[in-house]
Amino acid sequence: MESMTYTYRIHPDIDQEVKMLGWLEQCRRVYNYALRQRKDWINSRRCRVDACSFRQEYIIPADEPYPDYYKQQNALTEAKKNIPEFKAVHSQVLQDALKRLDRAFKMRQERQFGFPRFKKVGRYRSFVFPQFKSNPVTGWQIKLPKIGILPIVLHRAIPDGFVVKQVRVLFKASGWYAQLILQSEISIPEPMPHGEPLGIDWGISSFVATSSGELIDNPRFYIQSQSKLKWLQRRLSKKQRGSKSYQALAKKISLLHEKIGNQRQDFHYKTSHHLCRTAGMIFAEDLNILGLSKGMLAKHVLDGAPGQFLNILAWVCRKTGTYFSQVDAKGSSQLCPECGADVPKDLSVRIHSCPECHIVMPRDVASGKIIVNRGIAAVEGLAVKLGVEEDS
Repeated sequence: MESMTYTYRIHPDIDQEVKMLGWLEQCRRVYNYALRQRKDWINSRRCRVDACSFRQEYIIPADEPYPDYYKQQNALTEAKKNIPEFKAVHSQVLQDALKRLDRAFKMRQERQFGFPRFKKVGRYRSFVFPQFKSNPVTGWQIKLPKIGILPIVLHRAIPDGFVVKQVRVLFKASGWYAQLILQSEISIPEPMPHGEPLGIDWGISSFVATSSGELIDNPRFYIQSQSKLKWLQRRLSKKQRGSKSYQALAKKISLLHEKIGNQRQDFHYKTSHHLCRTAGMIFAEDLNILGLSKGMLAKHVLDGAPGQFLNILAWVCRKTGTYFSQVDAKGSSQLCPECGADVPKDLSVRIHSCPECHIVMPRDVASGKIIVNRGIAAVEGLAVKLGVEEDS
């Protein structure tokens, strides 16, 4: 089973837009109510049996079960009988708000951080139609249940053999978008190691340094637009909150943030395709993104978005048949790629100069060579292991 997502621009009329905005608000209400219900149950189990807090305590009967997705889904069915606003929303769209909250709690349990937060007005920006009996896209139109037919900009055709399984309607500062989740029965095998190996080192001064010596400049899209953002936000702080001028200026800021995100994503895709054209195997660092985003260079790390880049690179490698793997990054900038000697250096030193073999090269390129060596060693070890298993 192969899945992928295509995003298209849609143009609803005024009535359809009002209806979709209302749906987003009702989904936000369901999400926040379900989150409050879960938080209250968790907080009621925190105190000791023989001692309570001096400030406040959540009192919920001890035999009250945990409000998981299925219990909240049953409660939503009863709530729709008493709340007329819920009846106007597609039933599966409201259920998806509960599924989204349930996924957030499961992800928090796996990562041990990131407790779900309440959504403010305007912060819930998408809803999902989880299933369709037939293809909703016909020609240059898309038909959504209870909303109607909307014009859609099919800037690229849906691939043959793929069917539309889900549709996510997304509201951005620039307008409305439909994300089509496409599925096919075709099963594409994972790329096997082959061709020229390439190691890449992500950095701040250079966005990517490869083991072949190529340095790709860091465009720093956020840093370039930071002065304009400061100017707009300073003007926004002087406006009366909720006024028309405040809303117009807030939209300008949102559009600028969206533009920065689009520029960064486009750069990541182009860089990934460029790397895949030059190698058959690509090895990258297994970065601790969370730790990097909390240091003194957090703004520059988040501007480069290494997590998004590695995800896009992995997808492009799979699409182009390029083998991709991540290796341990520990000490990759402190070793010599030629002789393996330990060459300690702090972050300000950008040139690798080995006192043993006297090789001199940019620090990031040396790190890329260490990464490709580790990647090749991992591939050879995997090949030996598979050979032993086949013999046995």
